Amino acid sequence: MWTLVGRGWGCARTLARWATGAALGPAPTFGAAPESWPTCRVYSSAEFKEKLDMSRFPVENIRNFSIVAHVDHGKSTLADRLLELTGTIDKTKNNKQVLDKLQVERERGITVKAQTASLFHNCEGKQYLLNLIDTPGHVDFSYEVSRSLSACQGVLLVVDANEIDLKNADPERVENQIEKVFDIPSDECIKISAKLGTNVESVLQAVIERIPPPKVHRKNPLRALVFDSTFDQYRGVIANVALFDGVVSKGDKIVSAHTQKTYEVSEVGVLNPNEQPTHKLYAGQVGYLIAGMKNVTEAQIGDTLYLHKQPVEPLPGFKSAKPMVFAGMYPVDQSEYNNLKSAIEKLTLNDSSVTVHRDSSLALGAGWRLGFLGLLHMEVFNQRLEQEYNASVILTTPTVPYKAVLSSSKLIKEYREKEITIINPAQFPDKSKVTEYLEPVVLGTIITPDEYTGKIMMLCEARRAVQKNMIFIDQNRVMLKYLFPLNEIVVDFYDSLKSLSSGYASFDYEDAGYQTAELVKMDILLNGNTVEELVTVVHKDKAHSIGKAICERLKDSLPRQLFEIAIQAAIGSKIIARETVKAYRKNVLAKCYGGDITRKMKLLKRQAEGKKKLRKIGNVEVPKDAFIKVLKTQSSK
Repeated sequence: MWTLVGRGWGCARTLARWATGAALGPAPTFGAAPESWPTCRVYSSAEFKEKLDMSRFPVENIRNFSIVAHVDHGKSTLADRLLELTGTIDKTKNNKQVLDKLQVERERGITVKAQTASLFHNCEGKQYLLNLIDTPGHVDFSYEVSRSLSACQGVLLVVDANEIDLKNADPERVENQIEKVFDIPSDECIKISAKLGTNVESVLQAVIERIPPPKVHRKNPLRALVFDSTFDQYRGVIANVALFDGVVSKGDKIVSAHTQKTYEVSEVGVLNPNEQPTHKLYAGQVGYLIAGMKNVTEAQIGDTLYLHKQPVEPLPGFKSAKPMVFAGMYPVDQSEYNNLKSAIEKLTLNDSSVTVHRDSSLALGAGWRLGFLGLLHMEVFNQRLEQEYNASVILTTPTVPYKAVLSSSKLIKEYREKEITIINPAQFPDKSKVTEYLEPVVLGTIITPDEYTGKIMMLCEARRAVQKNMIFIDQNRVMLKYLFPLNEIVVDFYDSLKSLSSGYASFDYEDAGYQTAELVKMDILLNGNTVEELVTVVHKDKAHSIGKAICERLKDSLPRQLFEIAIQAAIGSKIIARETVKAYRKNVLAKCYGGDITRKMKLLKRQAEGKKKLRKIGNVEVPKDAFIKVLKTQSSK
């Protein structure tokens, strides 16, 4: 089910899609019967092979909208059908995830990067410009969604009644849920099947009728918002812009409000869905702009661009993303440091929600500590580095940002603040230096069929969660609200939740500040030596079980050596868990065919002494994938 909510200047309206299989009822009305709607023909973009004249689209004929939904609910499928209906792409069986251009998106089957496409549609003799932005659905990429909404006046909210090829789809029940939870009238929903293409035309008509045109002024000086950007090694920064005022064309001199640098525009255009140059871009339109920005620091997401000698009041921009997970990143070979630095800078231009701090490690050398919005965000970033920049990196165990309240005025003077934030567990202060530790918490919302409620409540309690609310949405569905410690859900909670609920439960969370907690720093030792990259902060009550789990997983990840490896988890000087990786052993008695037992004992003793010496000088190599594996707890946690 797709729901469109018109947003902007007091307008809030709704459009919905129901995935109900082949038999779909007639579309609900929009104040008039569907048969009274004007006939709209496909307006193929093939008619615009030359440079587009964007002046033919007045403001009242522009609609800027986004697609928003939970992960894997068919946003990209709907986008494909809209592209086909407007003639933007040819209708073929191979049109799947057309706007998902990244290799990681196609491999994982999810959207991680918002993509823009300008659709041309002729309705009632009028030519409409529909600017579509397809957004990610996973909570880790919510920052992409918030930026996309800044360029829109409305959204399509996608709610799936069930998979369209299943017979047990129940649109009426989901329709009632939407009306109860979101206060959206059920008669404003449009039932469609994006996979089969059934009734999708109604979506285009509703976009035109329900979403308001942008409120802009073309006669005012240029004021353009940079809401996204990419880096091209030949052309430099390609900025995605939404024009709120004025006009911009090739040859114009523009100024960045953030850096105050002046640039000359070399190309403007729209995405259709590939780059299509135009003569000009006008207020109310969404497109791209190339102005010779060669340095990635010059293109700031949320920046305002204006014409030289025509300064304007900068647009509000965006609230900075708050990292929820931190991890160390180091090059496998230190000779690749500069190449990796360049790759990270270019990729963070694409993904400004990643924070970067320089860091160093005795074992791994110079590197960075990066902040991400979640574990999936971290894994996708790492995968994009490998695929797009051929960079091989080592990622340390993910951790969340803790806080500590210092106990003495001397320490406060040293740190220049009473409350410090710790993003690197190796720098976690001793208990004697602080009055209390604080851990980040989030307010999580779980929606699940009621038959799984008991199992899910047990899972939440095992993760130290505190129940805040429980609401029955209808006879079969429950909404649970819990206050979770962030470190309890950041690694594998979502996987456990999906397993317990057979995939039917959904989970979302929002920041809820910090709370006091009994935290301890746990060291991981290999043959008595602390591995700084595996140091972790845990709750005191869970230290033993987590330490045991990490040792077991590290044992499975480490290759056997010619000497025995002792893996220990320690809090201070106290060992709380241990595992041993047995050494390879040569059969030194193979050449003995009888004889005195003392000869055999002599050979075994010599071998044992050699193993002992090797253990002292041997270097234990930790594979790079072990850093993620060691924190992956058992699903029964």
